[in-house]
Amino acid sequence: MRIYPLQMYILPMATGTAPAAPLSPAVFAILLSLAEGEKTGSPPTGAGRWGGKHGYLIMKDARAPQGGGVQLGPGTLYGSLDRMMRDGLVEESGVSDDERRRYYRLTNLGQSVLAVELERLDAAVSSARSLGLIPNGVRS
Repeated sequence: MRIYPLQMYILPMATGTAPAAPLSPAVFAILLSLAEGEKTGSPPTGAGRWGGKHGYLIMKDARAPQGGGVQLGPGTLYGSLDRMMRDGLVEESGVSDDERRRYYRLTNLGQSVLAVELERLDAAVSSARSLGLIPNGVRS
């Protein structure tokens, strides 16, 4: 299945439309964080019993080098999560171990959008490598 998103995610989106690559660093970091929990199959520390991650854990993941090294403040994180829920990329898991804590997980659309963005980034790295901008053997 190939997704052809209609518009840039870094601009305001109409409800129900899939975001186009490139994703903003914040959205990419959030999707990557939530995908990590989906792939492992077991919830990491700070994840809900039935999957998903809470906001602080997403911020922590995003800050790590493997998460993109993106510093997400609460306004950016929760504003992005609200837009991503509206657009069908993430959803609340419905599980909470604390009334103040909400858990989020990827939807199928969110997984597809992340896959498209990863393909785009992989193609860009391959192109840079073929142009000699990234030496072979250097991790990218």
